[in-house]
Amino acid sequence: MWLSLLAAVPVLVMSVFRAVGGEWPVLVVQLLAFTPWLAVPAGGALVLSLFGRRRWPQLVAAALLVCQLFWLFPLDIARPRSAAAAAPAASPAEQQPPATVELTVMSINSLFGRADAATIVRLVREKKVALLAIQEHSQGLQDGLAAEGLDALLPHRISQPTDDGAGYAFYSSHPLEPVGLLPDTPFLMPTVRLTAGGSVGGGASAVLELTNVHTLPPVDTRVGQWRSDLKALSRLAERPGHRLLMGDFNATYDHAEFRNLLHAGEERLVDVAAASGSRLLPTWPMDGTRLPGIAIDHMVTSPRVGSSGYQVHRVPGTDHAAILATVAVPAA
Repeated sequence: MWLSLLAAVPVLVMSVFRAVGGEWPVLVVQLLAFTPWLAVPAGGALVLSLFGRRRWPQLVAAALLVCQLFWLFPLDIARPRSAAAAAPAASPAEQQPPATVELTVMSINSLFGRADAATIVRLVREKKVALLAIQEHSQGLQDGLAAEGLDALLPHRISQPTDDGAGYAFYSSHPLEPVGLLPDTPFLMPTVRLTAGGSVGGGASAVLELTNVHTLPPVDTRVGQWRSDLKALSRLAERPGHRLLMGDFNATYDHAEFRNLLHAGEERLVDVAAASGSRLLPTWPMDGTRLPGIAIDHMVTSPRVGSSGYQVHRVPGTDHAAILATVAVPAA
């Protein structure tokens, strides 16, 4: 019984923090990122309790395991809302598939530009990536990508390389237009507007606003800035139009701050990985650090932007995985 309680107590404590979405201290915020792994000690507590004669430890352990399973497979995950569902009802003869533009998009935190340029370009070529977002972009990485032929694959670029982790880059096969920077964030988080021709609907085009996300990590006294960064993204997400936020959020679905972002605006935003059933695929750490893997890199879309084919790929030289997906943007 005592072994069961020893396993159950930390699960119980963290379950309270997970259930109550307060502004917790930095250590709690960091531990909450690993909430999916609490299912392991919760299951162990239940197994150990079965060897005892008392019923209440079994009930407690079973309740904790149910909580963990509920959070592992939440019922409130938002999914894309099709343009057809938003349009007025039409007769069967008038119904036509909504015109969309499909784009394969990819994001990677390059760890101060140390990510292997050859691997990035290979993924772009093999996966037919139309838009690449890079965080912690450096001049060295930009030169390496050019040497590997990325400019020929994605000729449109908006970038600001730095040596301190604040840099960013967008590479695209479609024209890009700068919109602006998110204010009051230590890492640069720009928004650009991409315009692409439609594959159906008589040459219609689609417009997508993309934000390269890199929030400050929630460490030591910077947890307040981390919350401020996520709130700033929430305000950005409230704007009208078709939108994609992608990059290193330094937050997981188990952080109330990230879930609040998904609830910004009149309609809920869509976490592409969660909507595809891949929420638990880890994106960090990928460099051999002895920590359980968690998903802190995300693609978040406005509800009428469809998504499919979410993938995670290791890239040598960085502790973050590259994330890819295909988004379907309603055409004008």
